[in-house]
Amino acid sequence: MKKLSKNLTTKMMTALVLGIFVGVAVIMLRESLLTNGNSDLWKTINSIFFADITADGNERAIGLFYIIGQLFVRALQVVIIPMVFTSIVLAMLRISDTKKLGRISGKTLGYFLLTTTIAIVLAACVGMLAYNAGLFNNQALDLQQSTGTTAKNALLVLVEAVPNNLVSIFGNNGAVLAVVVSAAMIGICINRLEDKVTVLVKLCEEINSIITVFLDIIINYFGPIAIFCLLVRTCASYGVTYLQPAFAYVVLTVMLLLFTLVVGYAIFIKLSTGLNPIPFIKKITKVALFGFSTSSSAATLPLNMKTTTNELGVHEEIASFVLPLGMTVNMDGTAIMQVIATIFIAGCAGYPMTLANILMIGVLAIVASVGTPAAPGAGAVILFTILTGVGFQSELALMTYTLILAINRPIEMLVTSLNVVGDSACAIAVAKSEGALDEEAYYATDAVVTEVVDRGI
Repeated sequence: MKKLSKNLTTKMMTALVLGIFVGVAVIMLRESLLTNGNSDLWKTINSIFFADITADGNERAIGLFYIIGQLFVRALQVVIIPMVFTSIVLAMLRISDTKKLGRISGKTLGYFLLTTTIAIVLAACVGMLAYNAGLFNNQALDLQQSTGTTAKNALLVLVEAVPNNLVSIFGNNGAVLAVVVSAAMIGICINRLEDKVTVLVKLCEEINSIITVFLDIIINYFGPIAIFCLLVRTCASYGVTYLQPAFAYVVLTVMLLLFTLVVGYAIFIKLSTGLNPIPFIKKITKVALFGFSTSSSAATLPLNMKTTTNELGVHEEIASFVLPLGMTVNMDGTAIMQVIATIFIAGCAGYPMTLANILMIGVLAIVASVGTPAAPGAGAVILFTILTGVGFQSELALMTYTLILAINRPIEMLVTSLNVVGDSACAIAVAKSEGALDEEAYYATDAVVTEVVDRGI
């Protein structure tokens, strides 16, 4: 898994570099042809490689790069609803004994919601500062301000969270909130019925496994080629000036993720437990690095479980409940990325950012992060549901979304680090509140911990 992830990272980074290099070359070719009066030649090249074959006037265009990019994006979008539904149902089923673990599950979900909400507030503040400062604007495109969807009462989100037709929400990628609520209720009902429901549980597990393999195939084997095509087409369609705001998105997101990873969780440990956060930072570092290298919370779970129990002193009963649940529903890094990415797309596409939009983005980010499975690239896929929810669906918004897909691999790696570290931090907080934290093990050096584990103490 680790070797495969390194190969994927190498492929993605290679595709990114080659995409930028070839994209810049295409820009230079375009400018040269247009300047020298060879616009017809450029139109032919554009028609063969880059044209949007759905646009008026492009009925005979080939649009090779457009087709490859759209196939990739559509392949990712097709799994959004089943991915969210099965992940939430299975997460609810992990609460095996609600009477015994009612208090623990309440604290766990409370800490998850707290850390995710704080992460979203920080991301919204940073994103809006950048938006208002014009860092996400693309004036070179002379954009007209987009209107988005028709204005409506933001409280309708609460009403629409409960669907009046269960079947209809499975055919609408914008109904992620309704899917999550429905999945949670179905999961709770199955939990109460215990062993009476087995077929649906097995079906959800098998669908979830299929989706994980499907994403692995699409991202590992098709992803690098699609990323290359998306990036080259973006450069050919909008030029270097379009890519300038992307630099601000990457820098701001990485800085906020690193701040939360190094400083945010240290403060959380101190305030929630009163413990010195330094041992936590030192011992959790290898988990963060492994998560960064694999870009998969699922692949990191065994190491996170071992580190949290053996080295950080969390009793196994707490860790075995909090960490697997957190792998599915606690996505602080994903939420940060999605909020800043949505505001970035709004700035590039010319959408106004109102308080209602910010609140909507925040709610959808919490819901979407809960429904994001522990698979590489899933956060960027779920981002599409947020864009749909706030009405950012213009051609330029969707093009900017594909740019996010193209450049987001390094950010996704750091996002995974944040997600897995957040799970461990919440496990420590829950264990401390339940008197199930071995502080001697928490403060012990690596050598002492190793000796204790080897002796079976």
